[in-house]
Amino acid sequence: MSKWNYTVKPEDAGYTVKDILRSHFSFSSRMMTRFKLNDCITLNGEAVKVNTETAPGDVVCVSLPDERSHFDPENIPIQPVYEDDDILIIDKPAGFVVHPTKGHPAHTIANGLARYIENTGQSFKIRFVNRLDMDTSGLLVIAKNAFCQECIAKQARESKVVKKYIAVVCGVISDDTGLIDAPIGRPDPEKAARGVTASGHPSATRFTVLERFRNATLVELRLETGRTHQIRVHMSHIGHPVTGDRLYGGENVLLIERQALHACFISFIHPVNGGLIEVSAKTPDDILGLIEKLR
Repeated sequence: MSKWNYTVKPEDAGYTVKDILRSHFSFSSRMMTRFKLNDCITLNGEAVKVNTETAPGDVVCVSLPDERSHFDPENIPIQPVYEDDDILIIDKPAGFVVHPTKGHPAHTIANGLARYIENTGQSFKIRFVNRLDMDTSGLLVIAKNAFCQECIAKQARESKVVKKYIAVVCGVISDDTGLIDAPIGRPDPEKAARGVTASGHPSATRFTVLERFRNATLVELRLETGRTHQIRVHMSHIGHPVTGDRLYGGENVLLIERQALHACFISFIHPVNGGLIEVSAKTPDDILGLIEKLR
């Protein structure tokens, strides 16, 4: 069970429970409504209304009930790179969908997490903060409660979450750095492919060249927005599709069997303790092998 406590200080005199929660925890209106409906708020151990006045020394507590996901546990590889009571960050391998869909009802990362939760004796609902395509590897953030999920999502909307990727793309990029600012939409609602369209959502990707090869380029990419397939669409749009990307023109089975795209870094502010979380994931062997081939 996730729990937050706050001991009322003299300078909080006259504050209601609601004032305390808003001032010291920054809960959203939606979260506050959820707390009230589920009797999650106590004052000195007793359930109270949020308009109850507090006094110095009182302890305001918010307790979220245990929640569970109902994915079938499967032996899918889960590689934690950071974990505490509120957040889990894993290094997702390529080849797995994040959560079940109509086309992939099982054998997903969510199924692997269900087994991981069992094996580690935990109990929490799986709440994905970000998403990675099936054939993209790298850092995947899972919140262990609704508050953390909402807080990190809010940071992302405010461009306070830093996400970096590395990719090997087709062709030689001449500029050392650049910004791809092009709206992304869905040209055909019946198809999965996205594209740059005038009516699309604003989308921006920054790139930095790390190394040039004869017919390819190793780049670091930083997302300023988080659209579906954003990096893949943007790199294809400028004529440098990600190597191995069958959907957007970079297919090359002789070099690599999936798109050479890896989420290598993420940072954000921890929703509970306020500390800076910075996590990196090493480059996977297949991309390292591709780089060696190109050299």
